[in-house]
Amino acid sequence: MRASVDRAYCLLDIKSVTPAGRRFSGLASTPELDRQGDSLDPAGATFAASIPLLFHHDAKQPIGRVTLTRTPQGIAFDAELPEIDEPGPLKARVDEAWQSIKAGLISGVSIGHRILAGGVEYLRDGTRKLTKTEICELSLVTIPANASASIRLVKSLAQGDVMPLTAAEHITTLEQKRQTLADGMAGLMDTAAQENRHLSEDESAQHARFAADAQQCATTIAQWRDTEALQIKTATPVRRIVSPYAHVSVTPNVEKGTQFIRYVCAQAIAHKTHVPAYEIAARWNDSTPEVALALKAAVAAGTATDAVWASPLVQPNITKDFIELLRAATIVDQISGLYKVPFNAKIPQQTGGGTYNWVGELKPKPVTSLTFGSVTLDWAKIAAIIVLSQELIKLSSPAAEDVVRREMVAGIARFKDAQFTDPAIAAVAGVNPASITNGAPTAAATANPWADILGLVNHFTTNNIPVQGLTFIMSPANALALSFKTFADGTAQFPGVNIDGGSWKGMKFIVSNTVTTKVIALQPSLILYADDGGTTIDASGEASLQMDGAPDSPVAATTILVSMFQMNAVAIRAEQFTNWKKINANAVKYLTAANWPAPTGFERDASAGE
Repeated sequence: MRASVDRAYCLLDIKSVTPAGRRFSGLASTPELDRQGDSLDPAGATFAASIPLLFHHDAKQPIGRVTLTRTPQGIAFDAELPEIDEPGPLKARVDEAWQSIKAGLISGVSIGHRILAGGVEYLRDGTRKLTKTEICELSLVTIPANASASIRLVKSLAQGDVMPLTAAEHITTLEQKRQTLADGMAGLMDTAAQENRHLSEDESAQHARFAADAQQCATTIAQWRDTEALQIKTATPVRRIVSPYAHVSVTPNVEKGTQFIRYVCAQAIAHKTHVPAYEIAARWNDSTPEVALALKAAVAAGTATDAVWASPLVQPNITKDFIELLRAATIVDQISGLYKVPFNAKIPQQTGGGTYNWVGELKPKPVTSLTFGSVTLDWAKIAAIIVLSQELIKLSSPAAEDVVRREMVAGIARFKDAQFTDPAIAAVAGVNPASITNGAPTAAATANPWADILGLVNHFTTNNIPVQGLTFIMSPANALALSFKTFADGTAQFPGVNIDGGSWKGMKFIVSNTVTTKVIALQPSLILYADDGGTTIDASGEASLQMDGAPDSPVAATTILVSMFQMNAVAIRAEQFTNWKKINANAVKYLTAANWPAPTGFERDASAGE
């Protein structure tokens, strides 16, 4: 190997050995420190579909092929040593390697890797974290550490206590062998082409053997695929010997969103106290150790939309539960069937129909055409700033932690819901979209919810808009009033609807206090919606803010600013990239002044028909 290729050693942790096929597998690398003081990050490692297996890192002594796979424990490998029939140095080398593995004389593996640009992070203890690497080869090596343990394992496997391979593992092994044979055939052809000649007699015979073996592999792979399909169809269990040391995942017993809130708050405290954020997060290691792990790995400021920042969170998945919690709280994220589109992409839209008519025998048919246009959703951003005291942000108790979580979720949700439903919100180019009710047809509500809801449904049928999947947005009070309405026999008029919303007759009901006395009906399929799926969170203890829901822009001489530093407070800024737009003017209709009365006491309402 070239001198620029580094080594990273690992104990040969063999999972299985199949003597007949000379196959074995285990761990090639883990995130633990190697004996060179480096920690290789499996998430940042790249490798080809198949890499060479060498003997003691000697590029002139290949002995097989290896397939690498990322696992929670590190980078796993599956390797196979070919069975060489012809006597010679190659057969002797491969046989020696296989015998050394079975005898326990080879107890370790080592990857040969190349560090890519920007792929080194120097840690505080002087060690290095390799975040971007290319794994070039895997070698069998001799490392004495813990050799006795691996010897016992190999001996046990060699004595017949072998885990049978699954159909998928057989297929993978055969595909690796077929690839090795294909590489051999290509090597013979390349050598002859470079020397501008045909294959020799021996080379032709070897090429034919390779081709025959490759065809046999293809046939056997097809047979194993049929076996695998039958096993799946009949749910036939495959016997496996399960290690008592199998990987166990533990889900922390904390409220949804807690991990992310702790991550943000630890960063805020660290910014103020100059204590490393991961040390602050260590106080929660008993319940959310992944927070300290993510903070120790992160380098840049935290934004959930930045792939550089988000990459350290891929493993602990800190943001996921917060996003799920937020989506459950907002109106737009509860609506099913919105026309999801990417940002800045032109979406075709039919703006005019054709001309159609009856045509008699031997009569000319009308020539018609369709009219099309397009609509594009640009980037738009929702933002809100939540100000909390330093005492609260330090999360001295679970109650304070819950306040932070509820404030962040509720603050974003309230703003987003109002922007989505308030008829007064008009589009501002480059800033915000219009609400779905802006410019939409409207009507005054009556005291009869049956008539009001059917009137909204009739709006869509009148305008030739499908009513399947219609969604209603209303206040919890109006939804509760619907749940109280009963027929003369006591059965509910709107079964399935309660103070939390629900569904009725195939239509969905969503509740939100932001709509006040409006009742909004919409067809989700006629509303374009773009969302990058992330939330950007930043914190500052030095900023000066105008404590106003509608801050001056630009700042005037009369603007009153409050210093976070002076007030011992922290401002947490939350941002989301999102946009929406109606593609049909009649996609939404809403009622005003809806205040449906609930029956007093428990008397039954006979005013509505069955």
